[in-house]
Amino acid sequence: MPSRHVHLVGSYPAADSREAMTIVAGVAGPYLKALADGEVGPRRRWITHIIDGLREHPDVELRTDGDWSGYDDRPVFKVRHGHRLAPSSLNLGHASAARESYEVFKEIRQEHRLDGVSFQVGIPGDLDLALFAFGPARAFSRREPFRDALAHEIEEIAGWGGQDVLFQLEVPVELVMVARAPRPLRTAAARLLVHGMVKQVATAPPGTRFGVHLCVGDLNNKALRRLRTVAPVVSMVNALLRAWPQGRSLEYVHVPLAAGDQPPPLEPGFYRALASLTALPRDTRFAAGLVHEAQEPGDQRKILRTVESLLSRTVDVSPACGLGRRSPQDARHAVERAVTLAES
Repeated sequence: MPSRHVHLVGSYPAADSREAMTIVAGVAGPYLKALADGEVGPRRRWITHIIDGLREHPDVELRTDGDWSGYDDRPVFKVRHGHRLAPSSLNLGHASAARESYEVFKEIRQEHRLDGVSFQVGIPGDLDLALFAFGPARAFSRREPFRDALAHEIEEIAGWGGQDVLFQLEVPVELVMVARAPRPLRTAAARLLVHGMVKQVATAPPGTRFGVHLCVGDLNNKALRRLRTVAPVVSMVNALLRAWPQGRSLEYVHVPLAAGDQPPPLEPGFYRALASLTALPRDTRFAAGLVHEAQEPGDQRKILRTVESLLSRTVDVSPACGLGRRSPQDARHAVERAVTLAES
């Protein structure tokens, strides 16, 4: 087994799930611990198709419209007067998509002899869905129906997938909020936001396997915020470790070091706060989201060495987010770069 693994967040620019998984397995197979289905089609753009689907929902109406050309140009909804948003009315589609691609995953795992590789299923945070659907002012009051709907999907997937499934909780909103908080309030903000995050985890059946993907956004391959330092990430991870529910494994934490079309910084000071991340258990992998096709391999190796030196451990290598917003050529290049770094 390699000393480093490659972690891929989920989406990949391919015609269908079979093509996506075949490409990834062919390039990075021996280095994978889990394989996502590529989140192809409308899912390439994460939750935008879910938010757009609310246009047809009988209990909500459009407040402002948008075409997703930027973070400030998107549709925002409100609950109709006298109506209630019920969890049972939210068809988020994760369970049906996972069910459809799981059989293909098992075929590809066998074809490429990837024994022990898990089926990775991305699950957005409930606050993230609520914020993109209803705007920041209403996000906290509207998150519960999304949490309950996601809990139903996780339970359904876990019911047929069992320990073969690794859920990835995806939470850009929370990290961006912590990064925007004044430095004296950063720890308190992280604890507050993580407290809401882990409620989703606690609803899952005991024994459910999780990883967490912290993110700074990747709409149209552009980050919502570029971090000035990894200190907000460290605050989030420390709060997450403190609050993680018993009976649900935390197998990895994935952190963004690059940001959309911007490669990770070369300045060592950007990473210095990682030295204070001392409570991360040895059996919880750290996936460093530093892989970027636009940066020289030598520079990427220097960053990897810096991260591993500060953490005093070997890390997994990963892009900062899913590759679905990249061109097929750039996406494949990123996976190939991840393998090169894992071997270095």
